[in-house]
Amino acid sequence: MPVHTVVLLPGTASDEVFVRSVFTEPLSQVGAVLNAPRVRTLSERLTALENAAASRPIVVGGVSLGAHVAAKWAVANPDRCAGLILALPAWTGAPDRAPAALAAKASAAIVASRGLETALAGTTGWLHDELSRAWRGYGDLLVPHLEEAAESPAPTLDELKTLDVPTGIAGCTDDPVHPIEIAEEWANAIPRAVLTTTTLDAYPHALGRAVQAWRQAG
Repeated sequence: MPVHTVVLLPGTASDEVFVRSVFTEPLSQVGAVLNAPRVRTLSERLTALENAAASRPIVVGGVSLGAHVAAKWAVANPDRCAGLILALPAWTGAPDRAPAALAAKASAAIVASRGLETALAGTTGWLHDELSRAWRGYGDLLVPHLEEAAESPAPTLDELKTLDVPTGIAGCTDDPVHPIEIAEEWANAIPRAVLTTTTLDAYPHALGRAVQAWRQAG
């Protein structure tokens, strides 16, 4: 079995710490090597994929926005992508009024006008802990990044249909920000996709099930 290098990108205003916490163990169980780059902008996410794929095809993916960026890159670089691991795609094509896009815009507005602590006050539990760390790590880039993420297009259905590589997708059946219908839409469009599902109660580590779905698709 070949050793795959897997480059996974964080979601909007998330970070490499979260990616590692979710995917390191599932990937190690299948003999894959995780590359979770430190990225803070859309351009840095794309650059990380470009650099990682310089010598051979790689498996790419990510969470939410990270999944969008990875899938768009794979559409543009079919000969450099060996597979996809995608968790919680949030919209297809233009963001329009997708819940995740609206949430990013609202968060940007609150941080800009009332400060980071006010924005974090509405979160609880593991999500509060994750955002407290990750958002502070973005510093002055946080608001611009939230705004750019909210306007960033995901792949269209026609683009997804061109991704003829093993693809594992993890969707959540009760996450209003990342509707399960979007994960199902992506899974139906990508020719070799396997969809696995989880619930909010099982977050965040159950997102690692996308790794096993990817192996099943292969």
